[in-house]
Amino acid sequence: MIQSMTAFASRTGAYKGASWTWEVRSVNARGLDVRLRLPESLDGLEAEIRRQIGALMKRGNVSLSLRLSRDQAEEGLVIDAGQLDRVLTALDQIQERAFAMGVTLGQPTAADVLSHRGVVIAGSTQSTDDGLVDALKADIAPLLEDLCSMRASEGQALLAVVAGQIDRIAVLVTDAASLLDERRAAAATGLKDAMQRVLEEVAVDQDRLAQELAVLVVKSDVTEEIDRLNAHVGAARDLLNQAETEGAPVGRKLDFLSQEFNREANTLCSKSQHAPLTAIGLDLKTVIDQMREQIQNVE
Repeated sequence: MIQSMTAFASRTGAYKGASWTWEVRSVNARGLDVRLRLPESLDGLEAEIRRQIGALMKRGNVSLSLRLSRDQAEEGLVIDAGQLDRVLTALDQIQERAFAMGVTLGQPTAADVLSHRGVVIAGSTQSTDDGLVDALKADIAPLLEDLCSMRASEGQALLAVVAGQIDRIAVLVTDAASLLDERRAAAATGLKDAMQRVLEEVAVDQDRLAQELAVLVVKSDVTEEIDRLNAHVGAARDLLNQAETEGAPVGRKLDFLSQEFNREANTLCSKSQHAPLTAIGLDLKTVIDQMREQIQNVE
């Protein structure tokens, strides 16, 4: 199934006084680029997110954010023993220094000690944090499933559009091939008229003239361009079928193929020298450009 690289998904959840909102979006990119905005102190979460995204997607710029809020009433207060020891040591040093200088200081109260930054923090137990990370990890798969579901839905719409454009290209190439006999006759008449005018004005070596005319005819022939366009149509259809049956990413190959389509259409127009064939060539270029715009979103 063809996957689009353009999609969005969101999800909410809660666990023991904590609540969160996930948002993930993807847009087109040459490769897979994952950008995360996560709260700190959630060990192992980032690695798990990157692992699951990498297993599901091959291309796209994926941006994922997590907004997490905790209920402070549930967390309670925790004393940082290390910071408390540092504060008490400092206070003891101050008291000794003041005594040595004959200065009497009042004894600090417990409230004074607790007021120092970092002594008391809002915290949660390690087991609670571990449980929260586990709950968040369990949310990753459903979130990415929603994203991939939208990518698949968008991909089906893209498939219909691109397949229709390839069909249109095939019709235009067939129309161009049907004009070759008419163009060949018109070109022959034009060459004869031009040769007659030249022979009336100057003396020309007949053998040299024949050689130059042969080279000109070969250079203006567009049979190879039409054959290659038909081959590209077949290759494009094969890629779409491969994506549908195997689920293989084909965006890069289709993008390269669209460049080859455009190259042949340009050559067809430049060599045409036949108004109806030039018109078809211009229509080809238009459809190919439209197809390439759509292909930019195919994974």
